[in-house]
Amino acid sequence: MTRRRAILSGSTFEEQIGYARAVVDGDRVHVSGTTGFDYATMTISDDVVEQAEQCLRNVGAALAEAGCGFADVVRVRYLLPDRGDFEPCWPVLRRCFGQVRPAATMMVCGLADPRMKIEIEVEARRADPAG
Repeated sequence: MTRRRAILSGSTFEEQIGYARAVVDGDRVHVSGTTGFDYATMTISDDVVEQAEQCLRNVGAALAEAGCGFADVVRVRYLLPDRGDFEPCWPVLRRCFGQVRPAATMMVCGLADPRMKIEIEVEARRADPAG
C-alpha cells in the first residue's frame, strides 16, 4: 500500500524539522514521538505526570484524526531522560493502555529540549482502513 496521508498537529516543530505528527498508511497509523507540549500555546509543564497526560491528549488527537483510538494501539514506546520519572507516570499510562496491552518499550535517552521529560510514540492498526 502507498502512503495515504500525513496528520499535522500544528506544532512548530513539525514545520521546523520536517515531519508529521502521524502518518496513515493503509490500516497502519504511525504516531511520531509526541511530547507534553500543548501545541495550541506551545507551552509545557514542569511536571512529568502532567507532561504524560498532555502527551496522551496529543497522541489521542492524532489517532482520532486517523480514524482510530487507543484501543487500536499495538505498539508504544516511552522515552525519558530520567528513569525515575517513569513510575510516577504509570497510572496515567494505564488509563489509556491498561486494557489494550500493546507491546511496549521504555528507553532512557536525551530528548530534543531539556524541558521535555517524556516522549511517547505509538503505532496503531485501524479496523477500517478505508475510513
